[in-house]
Amino acid sequence: MESHRIVSREQWIAARTALLAKEKEFTRARDLLSQERRDLPWVRVDKPYVFDGPDGKVTLGDLFAGRSQLIVYHFMFAPDWEEGCKSCSFWADNFERSVVHLTARDVTLVAVSRAPLSKLEAFKRRMGWTFTWVSSAGNDFNFDYHVSFTPQDLARETTYNYRAAKRSMAELPGISVFYQDAAGAVFHTYSCYARGLDMMNAAYHYLDLVPKGRDESGPHKMAWVRYRDSYGG
Repeated sequence: MESHRIVSREQWIAARTALLAKEKEFTRARDLLSQERRDLPWVRVDKPYVFDGPDGKVTLGDLFAGRSQLIVYHFMFAPDWEEGCKSCSFWADNFERSVVHLTARDVTLVAVSRAPLSKLEAFKRRMGWTFTWVSSAGNDFNFDYHVSFTPQDLARETTYNYRAAKRSMAELPGISVFYQDAAGAVFHTYSCYARGLDMMNAAYHYLDLVPKGRDESGPHKMAWVRYRDSYGG
């Protein structure tokens, strides 16, 4: 970093203006891509998923909470784990305070994990989160949306992020989006995984602004991430 190029203010403005043109081009391309995302065809969800929630059993339709659009964050938390995934916790810290703003735009955001509700509730209290978090321990939701895998799945190629490959992890992250019409029918409209989740992490976008960037390297790029109560001084 010490050897970075140093220029006059006038030279910096010229360089920054040139970059701004590229940023605007990227913004326009992103807007077009976002429209294509919204224009994707939908799939009707007919499977009767039932989840364990803080107030009892709830269906996928119930999770909309009276709104027409639902975002599900597939939070990595296997039934035998005592803590949720650190990386998923990083993402949850980023969407925790967005829920109220999404609600105002006819969107409900919830987290879904396979761990039993008691573990989800305990970890939620520890982290100080307020979003709705339900357990899919009693259904196939995580498996159907390709974020959880059985031992039999892992013995062969499995599909994640729309690509079949051999994998070693039984839990992986993702986001799925659903729409519910006036008659109560539910439709799957979108899912993203892996680097597709990056745009929902505001902290990463702030890191992309600073000189050192994300400052991640090696095979485990997110090894630096800790639970919000574990960074110490």
